[in-house]
Amino acid sequence: MAPAALSSRWRLDPPELLAQMTCDAALPVPDGPPILPLQGAGQQADAHGLTALVYPHYFRARTMALGRYFGIYLPDATGRTRLAAMIGERLGGAGYREQSAICTHPEFTGLGLARRLTAWLANRLQDEGLQPLLHVSHGNLRARALYQGMGFRTRRDLPLWRIGRA
Repeated sequence: MAPAALSSRWRLDPPELLAQMTCDAALPVPDGPPILPLQGAGQQADAHGLTALVYPHYFRARTMALGRYFGIYLPDATGRTRLAAMIGERLGGAGYREQSAICTHPEFTGLGLARRLTAWLANRLQDEGLQPLLHVSHGNLRARALYQGMGFRTRRDLPLWRIGRA
């Protein structure tokens, strides 16, 4: 539901519809590079750099304090090792935990890294007695198709309201 009233210092953008998806069964985890916890300051800086590139509006300076984040590092075209893909978990309650910030650097798309991370974390959450859930924009057709093909199902649609300074 949209906020009832805002002061003139704020603007309310039209909502974006998100699919809230859940997974009820263990998923096959594709073989691939090691999945590492993103804990140190350098790894957190890498995560902020990657999300700034692919999710510029959703990831903030303290987002990683809300949960655990994991990533895959690979060498890029110049030979420099960089964060190629990442995933996190943050919001939770009542037996659910959100998989969040699932993203792949554009240089590394098509390698199955997001599938590997998503399945790995979904299984880990299920092993902890939690049902994985995630949110994806209806406009992100590639990601929605990936999650549906993996076994996630849409639980409900949710509006995402953006409030910004006028």
